Amino acid sequence: MIVVATADFELYHEVVAELRDRGTVFTTIEPGEPLPERARVLIVSPDDVDDGDDGPEMPDGVERVVAGGDDARRAVEEALATLRGGGGRTVVGVDPGTRPGIAVLSDDVVVAAFQVPLAETVDVVRREIDGEVDPLVRVGDGARLQGARIVNDLDDVPVELVDETGTTPYLGTGARGMGDVLAAVNIARLEGDRVDSREVEPTAGELQRIKDESRQRSGGDRTIDEELARRVASGELNVDEALDEHRDDGH
Repeated sequence: MIVVATADFELYHEVVAELRDRGTVFTTIEPGEPLPERARVLIVSPDDVDDGDDGPEMPDGVERVVAGGDDARRAVEEALATLRGGGGRTVVGVDPGTRPGIAVLSDDVVVAAFQVPLAETVDVVRREIDGEVDPLVRVGDGARLQGARIVNDLDDVPVELVDETGTTPYLGTGARGMGDVLAAVNIARLEGDRVDSREVEPTAGELQRIKDESRQRSGGDRTIDEELARRVASGELNVDEALDEHRDDGH
């Protein structure tokens, strides 16, 4: 666990804001107070140590990070790197769609890749980041409706929305079907804008495509109405569930 113990007002607030943005477990204490048993890293300012030396001896297993208020981000990165044991940050890239591509990178190395139905995407992402110290999920901004569903279902995870223009590579012979996964790798490597949610109003064309899909899935027997299509667009229902409701309503 990271512990912040400083009398430097600026450093305190900058570090705490950084840690909260990343969803990191931490605690704060007054300088000089005993460290919690779970402490692994202590963040302090230069003024919190003794006259330019290294300050009091640290307990075994605890590292000290010294930083000023204008260096809070670097201090947090150093603290998190210590918790990771020197390993790289886990970043998950997602290329949204009906079968999203998912790529898991550690220190810019691809360690896992998946392509699963939309309904399984969030479970896969959560499984891959479970137990990681400082995970980040980057979701492409294409396939707006599916992407919004993924972002909103990851409401307790740090998520960035990435401009996915140009992320799908040319696929040569034998590479058919790999495009979404390779796009997810590229998305994971691009910085995006931090988002907590994404609200998308479906267009008339998007609603019509959902209706058309419902007609195809029903063998041409029925087409769901606009209200059900909107619920599908929002992720509340899938097309098969919408068809079941349409039948149950006596249409």
